[in-house]
Order: sequence, then C-alpha cells, then structure tokens
Amino acid sequence: MEKISNLEPNEVWGYFEELCKIPRPSKQEDQILQYLLDFADKHNLETQQDRAGNLLIKKPAAKGKENLKPVVLQSHVDMVGEKNQGTDHDFGKDPIKPYIEGDWVKAEGTTLGADNGLGIASQLALLASYDISQGPLECLFTVDEETGLTGAFALPSGFFEGKILINLDSEDWGELFIGCAGGIDTVATFEFDREKVPEDHQGFKIQVTGLNGGHSGDEIHKKLGNALKIVNRFLWNISEDYDVRISSFDGGRARNAIPREAEVHVSIHEEDVENVKHYFSEYEKQVKNELKVTEPGLKLSFEQASLPGYVIDEDIQHEVLNALYACPHGVYAWSQEMEDLVETSTNLAAIKTQENGSYFITTSQRSSVDSAKNDISSMVESVFRLANARVEYSAGYPGWQPNTDSEILKITEDAYKRLFNKEPEVKAIHAGLECGLFLQKYPYLDMISIGPTIKGAHTPEERASIETTKAFWELLVEVLRNIPEDNSVQ
Repeated sequence: MEKISNLEPNEVWGYFEELCKIPRPSKQEDQILQYLLDFADKHNLETQQDRAGNLLIKKPAAKGKENLKPVVLQSHVDMVGEKNQGTDHDFGKDPIKPYIEGDWVKAEGTTLGADNGLGIASQLALLASYDISQGPLECLFTVDEETGLTGAFALPSGFFEGKILINLDSEDWGELFIGCAGGIDTVATFEFDREKVPEDHQGFKIQVTGLNGGHSGDEIHKKLGNALKIVNRFLWNISEDYDVRISSFDGGRARNAIPREAEVHVSIHEEDVENVKHYFSEYEKQVKNELKVTEPGLKLSFEQASLPGYVIDEDIQHEVLNALYACPHGVYAWSQEMEDLVETSTNLAAIKTQENGSYFITTSQRSSVDSAKNDISSMVESVFRLANARVEYSAGYPGWQPNTDSEILKITEDAYKRLFNKEPEVKAIHAGLECGLFLQKYPYLDMISIGPTIKGAHTPEERASIETTKAFWELLVEVLRNIPEDNSVQ
C-alpha cells in the first residue's frame, strides 16, 4: 500500500501521516498536544499554552521580513470519532489507518481526521520550513472544537499578537470563506420508570444503518436520511395499533453530525408480532423509495432478540415518540442576502439511554442571524417541553459577519488568480467556525478561512482530495509571501 507521505506536497502529507498515528478525539487531546510541544522543542520554537490547553507556537520572520504584519494560522487539534458498524476501533487508543484511492485519501472504517488534521499538518510544514519567505508567524492550535468550541471559548485576550488570522478549517477548495453561522445546542432529558416486561411478549431489535450521515452545517440541506427520524417514525406508527414496549433507544454520536445509525430494543406481544413484521416490510419499502436518491445504502433490520431487562413506562414512551416525531430537523430558512446559503437549520443529532433511567436527546441549531438562531432553538425547546422533558441549552457561539472589504481577502483572491488563472468564489458557510469567538476577543482581526476539499466529514466516508491539498498548500505559501508591512510598527 502506498504511503501517503509520498504524496505531494510531501511535507504536508508526511505530517498528516504522523498525526494519524496519534489518537485525538475531542476531550482526549493530551497526546496530540504533547506531540506539538515536542515538535516545537525540536525546532527551537517558542510556545505558550493557556489553561484550556490551547497552544501557540511562534516562528520568527524570515530575514528581511520582520516588518510584515504578524499572521496567525489556526486549526483545531481534535477530530470526530465515527466508525462503521463492525469496525473494531478505539479512538482513544488506536491509530487511524489512511489509504489512497484515486485522488482521495480515506481511512479504513473510520473518520479520517482530515478535519482538521490537514490544517495542523500545513501549520507544522510551515513551522519546520527554512525556505519559505514569511513574516512573523503564530500557529494557534485550539482544543475541543467539535463538541462545543470550548477551546475557543476559553481562549484569553492577548494570547496572540497577530492582526491577520487565517483559519484552516474549511472543506471546499476554490471557495474563500469570510463568514459563518453561529450555533447553540438544545438538549432534552426524559426520565422514565423501569417496568417489568409484560407477559406474552417477545424481544426484538430494530436497527437503521447504511446512511451517509454528514456534517450538520455543510450537508444539512442535502435531504440526507436521519436514522433517529426513520426508526422513530416506525415506532410511532406501530405503537398506535399494537402492544409494543420500548426499552433502550440509542442513535447518533456527535452534536454536529447527522445521525447515521440507530438501534432500539423493544418487546412486542406475541399476538401482534406477525402484523408488526408485515408493517415493517411495507415501511422499509416506503422509506427506501423516499430516500433512493440520497441514501441508496440505507438498511433497516427487524430481528428477534432476547427479551430486554425492562421496558419504560407507557406515558414516557408516548411522550418520547411524539416529541421525536414533532422535533424539526433540516433547513428552516435560506439566506436572503447570499445565494444558496442556508441561513437557519436544526439537527436532531443523538439519543442515548442513560444508566440512571433517562433518555438524553441532543439537538443543534445554527443560523447566521442571531435572533433566528434563538427562535429555532426555542421552537425545539417548546416541542420537548410539551412532552414534559427537562430542557437545557449550551452556551452557544456567535456567527462571523462577512467583511467584503477585508485586506486578507483581497490578498488571497489575488494570490489565487495568479496561481490558478481563475477567480475564487467568496462565500459564507453555514457550518460553525471558531472565527466568531476570536472576533469577540480580538475585534480588530482581519480573517479568512480556506482549506482543501474534504468530503463526508464526521462520517467514516470522510475523504481528502490529494489534488486540492497540493493547491491549498501553494495558495497558503503564496499568501504568506504577500502579507503587507505593518505600518503601526515604528
């Protein structure tokens, strides 16, 4: 198997190959942070670290470039850990196994971690280089971006000196991003009483697998299947007509990923089993037909299993199924200012059966309009409150208002045109970036976000384009070579 470190640019792919060996799921970033500290020590580079773990590595300007404006390059060190059913992988211990397929680098059965590993690898390649003409450079590595941007939230004022920040966390080559959505999580908890499984019941396991999943910012508009919605629709319908009792209900993993899989354990009265099987067969055909274009790999299974150890009380079962059915999911509004930009959306992300006797349901809302973000989260809250759930919010994070007069935008546009002889697209993104939080603490920052093409982020189908990674590297180097002098320096 060809090593990815043989790909061009060698320096970027070489570091990315090293990163794949280091476990770095969100909230378990100690190993990658130690690797970065060791890297800085090896290259005699100055570092500083805040209480949250965010790390800054500084590289002095090349000779004759000392008066250029300082630039901050920023990536996050954590990755989303998703794996295919049946894949034996511990994201806290095991290395990612990358491989090459055509123009793509993929991983065996898991997320690849190109989000945001290629950004980190590019920073390391620049820090280690002796032949790139750049001004003062600061590389910022933030922690825990994927589960709530907690690193960016905790970043103190005055942590870096740069006046220009280039975020390396975009996933669409040829597009320069100058704005992003803000977001908030709305979580609901249903507490239930465990009851004895009724007599004359049989145990069954219902599963939804084979969905594409996807990033709840980048891909919420693609009408992808939601595993929770699919299985809940089936449960809601059969529980109306048959004696069905639910035990465990689990699906989805990350707040910012459209759920790919779900699994429910139920008991069904033996007299209703054949009718439920028949309904399942018809329902499976219906859903596959509805999603035949976007989800050709969808699989539904209904299999006999051992009786569950308990069932939840019927009142809570009724409330959970109704709330999940009514909970909105998908695009709520499109931008009236930028063509083809989702303004507001909501993602029904995950449900987990807790050992303490409760269901914990995670949803995530995004919008480029702050009031609309609050409105859609309140809508989700109202659905769960009507079902008597306890509802809580995350702290939320702000959006990043586009600045079309940005100096770094002009520099990047010009560099792109020189290198590739065509115009880049200038856009805002519906996904959340850390830039909005940086702007709160550093209001003078001039920012842009760029990156190579990465498809299927937050899913085991994640893949990174080799061709656009090379072009991304060339653009990044060219931009750094054309940073203007800092006229504020006397």
